[in-house]
Amino acid sequence: MSWRPRNKPGRTRILPWAKRPKLIAMIDEDESAQKSLRELLESAGFVARCFRSAQEFLESDLHCEVGCLIAGIQMPGISGVELQARLKAEQCNIPIIFIVSNGGARMRIQAMREGEVEFLAKPLDHQRLLETVRAALDL
Repeated sequence: MSWRPRNKPGRTRILPWAKRPKLIAMIDEDESAQKSLRELLESAGFVARCFRSAQEFLESDLHCEVGCLIAGIQMPGISGVELQARLKAEQCNIPIIFIVSNGGARMRIQAMREGEVEFLAKPLDHQRLLETVRAALDL
């Protein structure tokens, strides 16, 4: 008789050695930027999902399931740092890559104190972004 894990009805058991999904979530209100990043990530073999705001991302069923999050640190509504704090409060330990367009040194320091993050400056170096995503996913 072979051993099989017993799941509660309607629940999927996640085995501890199972890898995290390779889904990459991106938050950007600019649809052309979303399209460009999604195409770049998909050309590298990743599955990408775009969100127009941090609120939309939080309301999705995916916010604790993604392998990596790419977002601006200064976004309308919920900032990147506030989003990071909310995810941490929900125990969603997602590696975050913040895209920054200007200084924001205080926000960077706060984000670094909150956990695992990387910062990339605009204009984005596509090769650096892909390397950073792979590192975040431990590939």
